[in-house]
Amino acid sequence: MSETGPTRRRLLGAGLGAAALAGTGGCGLFGDDPEPPPAPDALQPVLDEALALAAAHERAAAAQPGLAGRLTPLAADHRAHADALARLIGTSPAGAAAPGPSGANAGDDVLAALRTAEQAAQRTAAAACKSAPADRAGLVGSIAACRATHAEALR
Repeated sequence: MSETGPTRRRLLGAGLGAAALAGTGGCGLFGDDPEPPPAPDALQPVLDEALALAAAHERAAAAQPGLAGRLTPLAADHRAHADALARLIGTSPAGAAAPGPSGANAGDDVLAALRTAEQAAQRTAAAACKSAPADRAGLVGSIAACRATHAEALR
């Protein structure tokens, strides 16, 4: 054994160690892999429906000016809900709203379509309230109650 230079065993060990490290380089051992995107917030569907309902009420009010006095306050409620939910979730309420009932139908048809949309959205909010943590349940519960009130106001 020579003490002046590396031995064959040391060189072989170093080579195997380097190969093992190189093989794990793509496994995220060193943080090279990007973080997976966070799961969507459980309240995102409630926010999306608030935006869709606001847009639907606004479209209906524009298409049926005689209903504007009735529908504009409901749209404002949904915009306020969207703002509160966005703050809670930590996102922007300016996302694209899903299509809602069209305002091009006759007045009674518009109201019936909006009422159906409010009822469906109320069920979504009530289900979200039941599964929400205590710090979120109050807001979501009040949104569910407001949507139920809107459905009745659209009779």
